[in-house]
Amino acid sequence: MAKTQLNVRVDEGTARAARERALARGMSVNRYIEELVRQDTGEAGRTFVEAAADFMKQYESVFAEEFTESRGPAPREGRS
Repeated sequence: MAKTQLNVRVDEGTARAARERALARGMSVNRYIEELVRQDTGEAGRTFVEAAADFMKQYESVFAEEFTESRGPAPREGRS
């Protein structure tokens, strides 16, 4: 696969963290960043987002009740 150069600017703390994490994993910073992007755009990322969305749909009413308690009961679907 052909490689393309990508230049990014990050603050020094982020750069230091990237270097340290890459070193700890025994890889170059380039490889480390590639892996992060692949993970973020890959199946694991999609699976997590889908699961989180499903969880929120499933428990939406529980969260609504919990966070609107001080303002009175939250309206429920199907009730007038």
